Amino acid sequence: MARSKNYKNSFISITPSHFFYYPSPSSSNCLLFFSKKSFRQSNNNNNHNTSPNSPLLLFLLLFILFSAISIISILQHSEECSMVPSSSFNVPSFSSSPLFLSPLSKILSNYNKPHFSGSFMAPLPVHKLSENMTSEEREFWRQPDGSGYRPCLRFSIDYRKPSARIVKEKRKFLMAVVSGGLNQQRNQIVDVVVIARILEAALVMPILQVNQIWEDESEFSEIFDAEHFKRTLQSDVRIVTSLPSRHLILNPAAESRIPVDVSPLWIRTRFLKQLNQDGVLLLKGLDSKLSKNLPLDLQKLRCKVAFHALRFASPIEEVGNRLARRMWTKGPYMALHLRLEKDVWVRTGCLPGLGFEYDNIITKDREFQPELLTGKMNMSYHRRKLAGLCPLNGLEVAIMLKALGAPRNARVYLAGGEPFGGERALQALKGEFPNMINKEMLASKGELAPFASRSSALAAIDYIVSLNSDVFIPSHGGNMGRVMQGHRAYAGHKKYIRPNKRGMLPLFMDTSLSDVKFRIAMKQLHKESVGQPELRTKKRGRDVIAYPVPECMCVPRSYFF
Repeated sequence: MARSKNYKNSFISITPSHFFYYPSPSSSNCLLFFSKKSFRQSNNNNNHNTSPNSPLLLFLLLFILFSAISIISILQHSEECSMVPSSSFNVPSFSSSPLFLSPLSKILSNYNKPHFSGSFMAPLPVHKLSENMTSEEREFWRQPDGSGYRPCLRFSIDYRKPSARIVKEKRKFLMAVVSGGLNQQRNQIVDVVVIARILEAALVMPILQVNQIWEDESEFSEIFDAEHFKRTLQSDVRIVTSLPSRHLILNPAAESRIPVDVSPLWIRTRFLKQLNQDGVLLLKGLDSKLSKNLPLDLQKLRCKVAFHALRFASPIEEVGNRLARRMWTKGPYMALHLRLEKDVWVRTGCLPGLGFEYDNIITKDREFQPELLTGKMNMSYHRRKLAGLCPLNGLEVAIMLKALGAPRNARVYLAGGEPFGGERALQALKGEFPNMINKEMLASKGELAPFASRSSALAAIDYIVSLNSDVFIPSHGGNMGRVMQGHRAYAGHKKYIRPNKRGMLPLFMDTSLSDVKFRIAMKQLHKESVGQPELRTKKRGRDVIAYPVPECMCVPRSYFF
């Protein structure tokens, strides 16, 4: 969040016998301030109470002064002095807060750590590895160190200069209807905020379109914390709950003819004149239309919306956190996002592999609704499978997990909807990993009742429990997999395994490989996906929400004496 208030009373008070630490919340000036009054009083006391220890105390004082000045110099020249924007800090005012006694080493360590606040949905910590684990099990649960990258959302002067004017906008209003499932809607909301900033328009709270597949009629405030959303972005765009009465239009023209990969220039050229003239612009069909390669500040804004502003509504968050703690308190666990629902098989052009009866149902549904098929229409199922475009089924997930060293007694949280084929779809997976749990099994009686007919709320609960897992694995990419990849990196590099489906199939079909060689090949195949964070800039078109390095994360400098 951008800075909304400057605090001038934050300081460090140093005396010969001890010193106090209090962090400055400013995002642009990471400074440590001295209390001159305390310093003078300390010197006066020394003058009146001379003792054999005075030279030692003077030496200590000079040493601390020199150290503090060194810290100031480092912090002033470090771009990474502010890990997150200043308004993220929950710092009480000086007049109402005691100062905290702290050793100098703690001052340094605090500046080397990311500062998360209530605005950030930070997960529970990963578990320490047990000494009773085998080396292979320890390797499976071991977390990547992330190469030192930490959240870093420091906006440029050019971005901050017009903000005071933009957040007071009362003439131009952007409305948007977002569609799809929960994570598809999340991505569109992120882009809507960015578009509002590009157009310098006030944003009306996004409208969630009724989901045609799950018939979910939830409103924005029922899924997300609307007040938190507004408060978090108050220094970026003006957000209003509804359109002011003077701008009410019975049937505003909806703009949905937006090509893929549009730039900020295209947005301004296409919509700014219309917006200035009508005062209201309604956008639909935004899914993946805005370019993934935006200027740096707009990329940071994307991360700010995705990882800070879009916090779930309190009822959802409370239940999700309770379920996550129930899983977490019993030791490490992995979360699997299985894409085995009927609509997924229809849309991907793939078959579930559960026998002729089930494959025939999917084939007929696809023939009846050909418009649902995504991707190239002329690709056969086998070509799609070889290209890695199909979700992994239960058997393939089981083979992959075994090869990667997942222990048989591992606790597995199943995220996602009801698999097509029911228990039959999970039979092979449960045979290898019997300790499988979903939210219905984890919740107490009646705990999920308020969300019974709200698929987005249930998906949000899955999201929370998955974010808190030690290891997360999606069986197919999709919006959930991408945002979970980025969120886990942003939250501390929690392990994320991205199945290399194209590379695995030849290994599955090569019956000449021994079990040992198969395991080695599978681990080598996934070495990069479970290692250090990949830079988004290594491949054009990557989404910063999935790859927040380097735009939204940086390596803070280490501070030494």
